[in-house]
Formats: sequence, C-alpha cells, structure tokens
Amino acid sequence: MVIGYTQGTYDMFHIGHLNLLRNAKKQCDYLIVGVNSDELVKKYKNKSAIVPVNERVDIISAIKYVDEVIVCDTLDKVEIYKKKPFDIIFIGDDWKGNKRWEQTGKDISKLGAKLVYLPHTKGTSSTLLREKLNER
Repeated sequence: MVIGYTQGTYDMFHIGHLNLLRNAKKQCDYLIVGVNSDELVKKYKNKSAIVPVNERVDIISAIKYVDEVIVCDTLDKVEIYKKKPFDIIFIGDDWKGNKRWEQTGKDISKLGAKLVYLPHTKGTSSTLLREKLNER
C-alpha cells in the first residue's frame, strides 16, 4: 500500500485544492491530508484563518479522494512523518525551487519517502480570492 500525504491551510477551499487532492489520490492507495491548525496559520502566515480548523477538517473529510484528515501544528514534515508515516508527500509545483521545500525533499528522502510536485492550477489561489473579496 502506498500512503500519500499533503498538507495545507485549506482556508478558502477552491478548485486548485480539489485538483491537488484528486491528482495526489491517483498516485497513492491511501491519502492523508494535514490541515493546518488556526494557531499554525497565525504563526507562519501572520493572519487568522477565515474558516475555523474544525470546519476545514469537516470540508476536507467530505472529499472522496481523502482517506484521513489530521490537524497539524507544525510545518516540519519530518515531525509529521514520525507521527504518521507516509511514502509520498505531495505539493503544488508552484513551490518547486523553494528553499524550504527543497530541504523538505532531502529530509524526507532520508526516511524513505519522496517529494512529488503536482501541477498547480493556474489562475486560482486563496490569495486571489481574498483580494477579490477585499475589492468588494
């Protein structure tokens, strides 16, 4: 069995998130999705989540591609791996070349897992949605 893992805030769920989950599930038998806690979002994004974590977990849990949802209090994928081992971690290819993600790939490869970049959905992001809402 191949276990996949992906993590995100999923604050303003959009088609890009759905595409990432759909594409991840095609490459694994069991997909675990980490939803960032409200505290983690505040810490690393320096803003509050619009949708509370318990509601985000409910939304992600209802998606047919998702087998399990966990709440994450860290961005450290090695720490997450220790609690919930996985074979593959998925991230959008818009993060390719990012220093943190390149290091993550190296760190998890030492554990026997691999980093897979999935196609980013062009033209949509939570940031763009927030900007559109602010225009109104």
